[in-house]
Amino acid sequence: MTHSPTFTLLAALLRRLAPHDLESWARSKVAQRAPQLVRFLFLRQAFRGVIRAHDSNWIREQIMQAEADPDGPHAGVGHALRSLRARGATAGELTALVRGMQTDLLFRLCYVLDHPLNVDPELETAWGLFQVDAHGRALEPIRGLHLSVFEADPALPGNCARDAAN
Repeated sequence: MTHSPTFTLLAALLRRLAPHDLESWARSKVAQRAPQLVRFLFLRQAFRGVIRAHDSNWIREQIMQAEADPDGPHAGVGHALRSLRARGATAGELTALVRGMQTDLLFRLCYVLDHPLNVDPELETAWGLFQVDAHGRALEPIRGLHLSVFEADPALPGNCARDAAN
């Protein structure tokens, strides 16, 4: 099968960035004009704010912050982590729990970006995520973002995006 130059170029770029299922992403971008590459790049950046699957350093950091400022913003996180660790919760269990909740929040935020019509009609407002040009002008909306969250999760088995997000 012969591919167009656009397909070949996009597949090479995606291969370098390591998303999963390269051929279908490139084919989708070319055939359906779906912003797969832009979605992947946005989600790769978003996942950098999610705790890494095998990183438990965040637990110690949260506990130390709570000890340094027991009444500070979200100090309850550190206090709860200390208590849970004392009761036998493993670092892996806590990381899986928090990481799962962070990924779920990312999915929900992406869903809100994708569905601005759920806003109260009396407010006459909406929002969206757009690809922009070098001057910040909107080019095209990035739709279906929430549909790609779990495909882009670097911790899920079979996702080649694993190294790109970490």
